[in-house]
Amino acid sequence: MAYVGLQSLPQRLAFSINYYSKLSGLQTICLYSKIKPKKCHILDYLRNTCMHRTLPPGSILPWSFFSCKERTKLPSRRKQNTSVMTSELLYKNLLKSEQKNWNDISAKYKPMTKIIKKKLKELHKKYTFSLGSPRIRFGDNVYFEENGCIFLSKADDVDEGNADILFSTEDLGFSDTFIQRIRISPDQRYMSLSLKSENSEKATCIVVKLGHLPVVEKVIPNVFSFEWATNDVLYYTSQKNLKCQNVFMTTFTNQKHTKLVYTEQDARFFVDIHCTKDRRFLTINSNSKTTSEVWLVDCRDPFKLPALVQARTKGVLYHIEHRNDELYVLTTYGEPAEYKLMKVPVSSTGMENWQLVYALEKKTKLVDLEMFSDHCVMFLKNAGHLYLNVISFVSHSVQSIELPTWACEFELESHPEHTTSTCYFQLTSPVHPPKHFAYSFKENNLIEQAVQEVPIITHCHTTRLLAKSKDETLVPITVFHNMNSKELHGKPLLVHVYGAYGIDLNMSFKEEKLMLIEEGWILAYCHVRGGGELGLSWHKDGCQRNKLKGLHDLKACIMLLHKVGFSQPNYTALVAASAGGVLAGALCNTDPELIRAMVLQAPFVDVLNTMMKTHLPLTIEEQEEWGNPLTDEECMKYIKSYCPYQNIKPQRYPSVFITAYQNDQRIPLMGVLRYVQKLRRAALDYASSTSKEGNWIPNIILDVQANGSHCDSSWEDSVNE
Repeated sequence: MAYVGLQSLPQRLAFSINYYSKLSGLQTICLYSKIKPKKCHILDYLRNTCMHRTLPPGSILPWSFFSCKERTKLPSRRKQNTSVMTSELLYKNLLKSEQKNWNDISAKYKPMTKIIKKKLKELHKKYTFSLGSPRIRFGDNVYFEENGCIFLSKADDVDEGNADILFSTEDLGFSDTFIQRIRISPDQRYMSLSLKSENSEKATCIVVKLGHLPVVEKVIPNVFSFEWATNDVLYYTSQKNLKCQNVFMTTFTNQKHTKLVYTEQDARFFVDIHCTKDRRFLTINSNSKTTSEVWLVDCRDPFKLPALVQARTKGVLYHIEHRNDELYVLTTYGEPAEYKLMKVPVSSTGMENWQLVYALEKKTKLVDLEMFSDHCVMFLKNAGHLYLNVISFVSHSVQSIELPTWACEFELESHPEHTTSTCYFQLTSPVHPPKHFAYSFKENNLIEQAVQEVPIITHCHTTRLLAKSKDETLVPITVFHNMNSKELHGKPLLVHVYGAYGIDLNMSFKEEKLMLIEEGWILAYCHVRGGGELGLSWHKDGCQRNKLKGLHDLKACIMLLHKVGFSQPNYTALVAASAGGVLAGALCNTDPELIRAMVLQAPFVDVLNTMMKTHLPLTIEEQEEWGNPLTDEECMKYIKSYCPYQNIKPQRYPSVFITAYQNDQRIPLMGVLRYVQKLRRAALDYASSTSKEGNWIPNIILDVQANGSHCDSSWEDSVNE
């Protein structure tokens, strides 16, 4: 299920802020690969002559200068040996024990697995056939990807049979890979694309020279983002240990060379690159979770040093688009601290010159934004309902467009030409496959495109509820159930939660969710604080010293669901992934009687120990979400009060199924192994200390996947899971 990675403003900003988070739970497409990245010689000639210089955070570097970190003395290896060997032995023993336990238990589920696999594969075939793959419209040409191949066809004849093959992963030795992102140079002479392996989050950028016989021009390992500044100048960011802090420029002229353009000195910040819709500027975006800084590369003169838009100001996020010699700034600057659209002349970009264009309503989430020559389209969400706001720069008006009530998620289609008169997008929900829509600026109306071969599900009912939390805050819940189901209090209920990083619960279409609806299940999505469903304040009210509010929200949601007749505790399961494991695991400790089972995928369950280990690649960046227990004793106590691992105690626990990955760089496997061992011991201690008749011992199962990483697995691996 590969996709062409073209993102718009808020998606870009959120993605760059949260991508490197070890817990973000982003639905990143993971790619199979057997690529062996070539050794990079870009810095070799300066390795022995590095200069040391104190630089401010995020500095533009002259072409000849490369920064180096001061060497630090390491403790004697001899002193470390004993503890390291003990830790490694414990890890190996725990892993071996869990693998044996999984092999014994999973055999019991084979008959059920066979039935479920068959159903899922039928649904997958039915809906993927009708959806097709994303298209990149570029003048009269359309670029699209199918089965590891990139095709080129004319816009009026998009058919795989009539298209030219530009790239094939298999033919060029990149078998078993997915194509993650595609960028076409302005004159369409070059194409850059990224390939990503299943077992790593590192991507490899391939640059192909297009023509009668396309030729691979360059292979660049460890690349995160890349954009064409001109027909033959490519900018890209390099990735190391889940961090992106360097920007390079490489040319494909007669004088080929690669140079370092920008380096970020602050470890809390993550750097990526994007191109404005009109291709006037490249933006170098340096973001922490709370603060942004943007530098502009003039595409008319890509060799000129980048220019700073506005120096980073603590607590202010911003991102840039361009139109008619004005920068349009999407920012949290000013009160309230929610996103606003502002503008400023290119000649004087300082914050003091920013002028308000449009401010969002209270508790409204800006999901995405697309800039066109005469219009700006805002994709918005309010209490679960989706709608569009179309800003006209000609008439200076704003029109609000209502969307179908079943829609829960936007999926934008790529149309890089800013002069187009139509905005294309898709709407979807967990149980509704993506449906194509278009908004016509000329006709001023919404068009439902008749390309859906499979009808929208009509027997699924969508209900929206508001649960009152401990502090009286109303928390939205989205519920799906089969209209034909009767006596819903006796039906099984699957509750979803996340609640971190200002990220919404993933509510895109999944075949397994539709299968559950057809089997009579109820699906509930709890939009608790810490997530982003009601804007930036909703996230702020559920992070750091407010994490317990998310737990109170989750409890209130489950209790309301049961109260209004959606299932009951004995038929309720709770599911979470990544950082969602914090709230799910916490509820499992505080209110285990509310659920019968819990399913966790790559869960973050050992918050305190992880945040105490600054040698882990992402701990410092995470402090803006969880706090810093190393320097703040009150923060340590607060984290300890809700941390799932720290609060396990002998009591009756629900059954638990956890999937973890050996190659996960974001969630240390050792923490998951320790959590499972402690949870199992507590459940057994409780069972042995009580002599009640029919005492129930929960199943606590861990499946450690040898393949895969923190991002999404392949379709086959997902089916197996």
